[in-house]
Amino acid sequence: MDAMLKATGTAGVVAEETLDPVDWAGVQALSHRIVDDAVDYLRDVRERPVWQDMPEEVKAFFAAPLPRSPQPLAQVYGEVVEKVMAYPMGNIHPRFWSWYMGSSNFTGALGDFLAAIQGSNLGGGNPAAALMDSQVVDWCKQMMGFPQSASGTLVSGGSMANIIGLTVARNVKAGIDVREHGVAAIDKPLRFYGSDQLHSCHRKAMEALGLGNQALRRIPSDAGLRIDIDALRAAIAEDRKAGFQPACVIGTAGTVNTGAIDDLRALAELAAQENLWFHVDGCIGALIAIAPENSHRVAGIERAHSIALDPHKWLHAPFEVGCALIRDAASHRNTFAVTPEYLESTPRGLASGQWLHDYGLQTSRGFRALKVWMALKEHGIEKFGRLIDQNIAQGHYLSTLIEAEPLLELVAPPNINIVCFRYRGDRLTSEALKALNTEIMLRLQEEGIAVLSDTTVHGQHCLRVAINNHRTRREDLDLLVREIVRLGREISRPGVALPSPLVGEGGREAAG
Repeated sequence: MDAMLKATGTAGVVAEETLDPVDWAGVQALSHRIVDDAVDYLRDVRERPVWQDMPEEVKAFFAAPLPRSPQPLAQVYGEVVEKVMAYPMGNIHPRFWSWYMGSSNFTGALGDFLAAIQGSNLGGGNPAAALMDSQVVDWCKQMMGFPQSASGTLVSGGSMANIIGLTVARNVKAGIDVREHGVAAIDKPLRFYGSDQLHSCHRKAMEALGLGNQALRRIPSDAGLRIDIDALRAAIAEDRKAGFQPACVIGTAGTVNTGAIDDLRALAELAAQENLWFHVDGCIGALIAIAPENSHRVAGIERAHSIALDPHKWLHAPFEVGCALIRDAASHRNTFAVTPEYLESTPRGLASGQWLHDYGLQTSRGFRALKVWMALKEHGIEKFGRLIDQNIAQGHYLSTLIEAEPLLELVAPPNINIVCFRYRGDRLTSEALKALNTEIMLRLQEEGIAVLSDTTVHGQHCLRVAINNHRTRREDLDLLVREIVRLGREISRPGVALPSPLVGEGGREAAG
């Protein structure tokens, strides 16, 4: 009875609750402290380790059971500082060159905060946030040289952007109403084509689209690790003769392993000749189109039927935001639009305007555009283009350092900003050489010096540096080479045993 009385107000009215603070002034003071800490965190990022492993007690903290009673917000924030902020992925650090990620920016972080405060759900409706979302898509179209009449949508990242583009390609080239009858009703099995350097998300797309992995034909790459156009042409002819329906060629504007860019002009010509959909996976390199010194590298991308790109890479937006662009707006909408009675638009009011859920798989959509919009407004697109040129120049600078160091060797010539190389060792087997370079990579990470990854190129295991970071300086690359040489000498001293079994098999990449 006492508990029931406490839960009621005057005259037996139940006391209602909210998640809003009781003490707004206290929350405001803590919020100012959090912002001050955030500024310090970014300002001093260079002084911290790039990455550090978590002690066992920190790992155990995340095994705690569900909280059932409240604790002060200041205490909650203290746990975040101690247990989360101290152990980041590291991609905002100037010496993070591992998986291909952007390095974020403070203005974008403020945009994410404001988007969360406003709390708009952009699946549908007519808020200003939806207009900004469409504006950012329009800006992406302008960056890629797409017409204003084209369509597009913001998504979680590159993998989803590719799935959006390939779904439209499937539906357009199926020859039937796939949405109504399903892929089993397609008369001739569809074939999609990409190089043997294609990102793994395309296999996932084929599987998710019900076509299966075998629908994706991997075409050999040439000596520069670009798709072999003659081999592609032969494969298309072979498939037609065998009763398949060639549907789409996927050009890559920047491969994961080396940054190689397919001949997009030649692919556009071939796609037109063969009546294929031309999709460009530009999650790594599409935005080179805005770089004044290097835009020629992606010439032809403007002729694509669809493009996947990632503002959270070379536009350095905080994770996560990708973008899918579709030249034919009607085909884009027809692939995804569904209008149940509870989501019908109205001529006026909140339900008027464009319904963004008609252009993708999500009905609930976060306000991703603000962080991109604010940073582009603050810095201007020309600065982002110069930063891309800067990263590419840094990649070539690192290559010159490697070529000048007798203990290091390039495994592949640099294309853009990705450098693949290894420590030579001395009369080592390929397995021992891999173990040595893997150990160098892991010690660089564990000592907080730099984060890079490993992969296999032309059958050779190597270290991989992807410079996609607006904070990187050439002095960081000088330091990297010095430290790799130091560690290589230290690890390869007589009597020093390498750990076993080997770890770090390479070839893994995050694409959004």
